Amino acid sequence: MLDAKTVDAYLERIGAKRPERPTTQALAHLHERHVLSVPFENIDFALGRPSPPIGLGEPALDKIICRNRGGCCYELNGGFYELLLTLGFDAVPLAGSVLEDGQLGPLLGHLTLAVQTEDEDGPWLVDVGYGHGFRHPLRLDSRAPQPDAQGTFELAETPLGDLDLLRDGELQYRLELRPRELADFAPMVWWFRSAPESPFLARQVCSLPTADGRVTLAGRTLTRTSGGHKIKQELTDEPAVLDAYRTWFGIELAELPPTTGAPQDS
Repeated sequence: MLDAKTVDAYLERIGAKRPERPTTQALAHLHERHVLSVPFENIDFALGRPSPPIGLGEPALDKIICRNRGGCCYELNGGFYELLLTLGFDAVPLAGSVLEDGQLGPLLGHLTLAVQTEDEDGPWLVDVGYGHGFRHPLRLDSRAPQPDAQGTFELAETPLGDLDLLRDGELQYRLELRPRELADFAPMVWWFRSAPESPFLARQVCSLPTADGRVTLAGRTLTRTSGGHKIKQELTDEPAVLDAYRTWFGIELAELPPTTGAPQDS
């Protein structure tokens, strides 16, 4: 469990109110504030930094809270997991496989959460660590379309008993329903940091939803979407990239990953 000082700092970081009870309404509030406040980013992977800069659960909180950084799913959902447990929610980690270049990636390649509230109207799928995820928790036991500010999401059963998450009809990731421990994901954190095939080493990205769109910095390409209108800007040099991190994400960096200058997808 997190101490009271850490909980207060975490809630301040995401601009959320401390819930009186672990209700569905409280979960939705915490989830939305987290998604809108803490970016998905994988900068430390490309910089080759060892753990604890890339941590699971509580070890990630110094980065998120004190250094105003974002993180990957292991950091963001892992940290959020610790917060939810401390606030009285019933939460368990789940493993997923993300669709990359038309193929599902490795199992344990994505960390999500199943959360039950005291209202007993769940369980809920919680994910504050996916680049183009949902703003509010999804009903995990529903197979109907679930409209969200980030699109229409749907959970579909697979022949082997897993769940596919679709966004606007397109597969995002495949979810395993077996409860996991945070430690189960440690080997995959190492793989993403070390393997030549790691997508986090090939593509550096920082992305954050806004009230009516999204801002994404991928390599030196800054993409801003607002009200369905998209603006792309190629940043010319390293100072411009560092300024974009500062301006759009509140992230202060002393250096950039060595491959930042390469063309990137947005």
